[in-house]
Amino acid sequence: MADLARDRLGRFGVWRRSSDVTPDLAVGLERLGYGTLWLGGSPAADLRVVDDLLDATTTLTLATGIVNIWNSEARQVARSFARIDTRRPGRFLLGVGAGHREATREYSSPYETLRSYVDVLRTEGVPAESLVLAALGPRVLRLAAERTAGAHPYLVPPEHTRRAREIMGRGALLAPEQKVVVEADPERARAIARPAVQNPYLGLTNYTNNLRRLGWGDDDLADGGSDALIDALVAHGPVDRVAARLTEHLDAGADHVAVQLLTRDDEDVLDTFEALAGPLHLRPTPRS
Repeated sequence: MADLARDRLGRFGVWRRSSDVTPDLAVGLERLGYGTLWLGGSPAADLRVVDDLLDATTTLTLATGIVNIWNSEARQVARSFARIDTRRPGRFLLGVGAGHREATREYSSPYETLRSYVDVLRTEGVPAESLVLAALGPRVLRLAAERTAGAHPYLVPPEHTRRAREIMGRGALLAPEQKVVVEADPERARAIARPAVQNPYLGLTNYTNNLRRLGWGDDDLADGGSDALIDALVAHGPVDRVAARLTEHLDAGADHVAVQLLTRDDEDVLDTFEALAGPLHLRPTPRS
């Protein structure tokens, strides 16, 4: 279902916590040519945050990255999807996932629970082409390819994208998230990047297990992450270098890359996304 990426997602999108997204930001990203806005931070099952953003824009796809299966009952999520898709057909992609063992008291048999959750969503009318899974390991990547449009891996370097494409095959959608810092000085860039990686991700076993599968060892995972690990997980440098790193995911087999921008406190998010738009070969819409 890689056609989904070409037709609805575009090559590049933006990942941002739903609490940090406004209609004005969505309009700005659409104008700059980003194809999709991914809403992170486990949006609530009613998905009301999606409605205002779709109403404010005309072509932008909205996606969840992701709805947490432990916090959001599947039938309610399916009803929310139906409401959104009826009002704005084809502009919403539902991403769901199992979250983290450390953050969920009910966490048990995550693979089986996720598979059952997908079965309920599909039975309740959510089409496979409008559904993706948060997936890191081989079993969930295969489930994503078999039962949904594909996978939305988080906190992964291009090497994971290459391995994921091999596991999932050519037909499934692969849309990884990639963190970036637009900063030419490596030390200043790592000072922004390291806290965002260390807390919470280097304390969550699903991410550390995935990094170990990719060959990173205990020394890399300790003390906030080695410089090499931070450089692999957070693309940094001037805009041209960051854009080249993002494109590595496409070269490794991704259909779409969700860009999560990490910033200094004084940095204007939309200005930085505008600076990236040129090197990413996006097609901005002229201001009216």
